Amino acid sequence: MKVESQLAALEKRHHDLENEIADAQSHPGTDPLQIAELKRRKLQLKDEIYRLRSEATIH
Repeated sequence: MKVESQLAALEKRHHDLENEIADAQSHPGTDPLQIAELKRRKLQLKDEIYRLRSEATIH
């Protein structure tokens, strides 16, 4: 898979998680641990996007 398509897929997942987090936060009964897990996954995606972009600029 090309780096561009990997980045696009990761960015889409990152955006989807943003929406999922916003939705979860808008419901008062949502478990805070679930929200924390979603935020952790979003941060991992952000780190992966950054890593791929850094590698792409090096090569």
